[in-house]
Amino acid sequence: MSNKEFIDIQESTKNSKKNTFKEVLDGRLLIRENVVKQFPYLFFLAFLAFIYIGNRYHAEKLKRRIAKLQKEQKDLRAESITTKSQLMFMSKQSEVAKEVKKRGLDLEESTTPPVKIVMNKE
Repeated sequence: MSNKEFIDIQESTKNSKKNTFKEVLDGRLLIRENVVKQFPYLFFLAFLAFIYIGNRYHAEKLKRRIAKLQKEQKDLRAESITTKSQLMFMSKQSEVAKEVKKRGLDLEESTTPPVKIVMNKE
């Protein structure tokens, strides 16, 4: 191969690269027959990309919602435990007696134990 042929090949590859870049910019590349045949495949890939992006946003939204609900559950559990302990304290016999005296009700504590009533079936 002579030196002139080598230079011609280099120039033709440079020109083809320039032409390809020019075709992309002015839109001529999109009307070529090979590219037109690939449009259904390109649309399918774009559709899959949209589905992927939408799925990711949905997953992130669910993740934030789960974190929020877990925090709310933790807070409600703590509140439940606090309320339960307050109820246990207030329902002690001594606390009930104090509350009755404080409100001025005419109630007294029973000193006799409860009696079990038994009925015979006849």
